[in-house]
Amino acid sequence: MCVPPQVALVALSAGSSYLQYQQGKQEAKNAQARQIRQNELAKKNAIQRYASEALKIRQVEKQSSQKGFEATLKARKARAEFVSTAGASGIALSGSTNALLADFYRTEGNYKASLARNMDINVQQFERNLEAIQFGQEAQSTYVQPPNSAMLFASAVGNVANTYYGIEMQKQNSGLMTNYEKRQLKKKNSSTTTTTTGTYA
Repeated sequence: MCVPPQVALVALSAGSSYLQYQQGKQEAKNAQARQIRQNELAKKNAIQRYASEALKIRQVEKQSSQKGFEATLKARKARAEFVSTAGASGIALSGSTNALLADFYRTEGNYKASLARNMDINVQQFERNLEAIQFGQEAQSTYVQPPNSAMLFASAVGNVANTYYGIEMQKQNSGLMTNYEKRQLKKKNSSTTTTTTGTYA
């Protein structure tokens, strides 16, 4: 039995569309896997940067505490030396010596206040860095789009239909009968034959 060329072309188009459908479906799955992997990498990167920033602020805080402790020890030592020197030489703590002692307290207080201000600045910068890390993660993340098999299938069916109707249009332009015209003629002939056969019976 001979297969009409139109059937063969439509069958080839259907096979080609099926392969394109499978390939498109696999590409969509691969794209989804890439998007998920990109989001995982962005999250991992953000976690590492959060940990790094947290370590940095803890180190700065420890350093500031250590400097404050050392300043307190130094100030206490200086005050103790001053008081013991003044007491050993028989000098009573008068207005000028009290002012000098107060100067030790003021210097220590200014230094500790400076350390506290610097620590506040570092904490504020830490918070801004955390916001920047979060923004960076959001910028590196992508929208995960699941494969749309229904759309791919509809596209494949549309390709087969396009091939079929393209062939029909070529027949019509060439002056040949299209399949639709053949079916209409066949219906017309079968209804005429039935009517004619019915009259002779």
